[in-house]
Amino acid sequence: MRTLHAADEVRYTWATAEPIKGGAVLVEQNRIAAVGTLAELRERFPDVRVRTWPGVLGPARIHEGPLPDAPSPRERIHAVLRSGAVAILEEYADTPELRAAAERNDVVVLPRAQWTLLRQTGRADLAVFAETGECIATVCAGRLVHRRR
Repeated sequence: MRTLHAADEVRYTWATAEPIKGGAVLVEQNRIAAVGTLAELRERFPDVRVRTWPGVLGPARIHEGPLPDAPSPRERIHAVLRSGAVAILEEYADTPELRAAAERNDVVVLPRAQWTLLRQTGRADLAVFAETGECIATVCAGRLVHRRR
């Protein structure tokens, strides 16, 4: 299934990229199929499902510190997803239960921090943030895993 995620702005990276005003990212299964303006992508893919988000959409983040406290490994991973991150660092995935919870939720365990970016054919890991910095939505490997109510 294809889903078009649209926002006020889309950024290829959080650091240096010039935003695409009225941008969108086309997700097909667990991959990014296209990035561009909403108008351009709706013209190319007229029958696609569209999710429109307020705020800025860009690559999901890497949680670079200790994981949030929670009663279970599953809930710790879900707290990471609610923050707009879909990857954690290996040094903080320090129990087999935590690694299993990450794997079950498609959260990537990385040996070190790295740049995140949106790129065609890359894994569809997206996050949308409000002007306040609050995470509005997180897409992990093409699945919507968090939506602020």
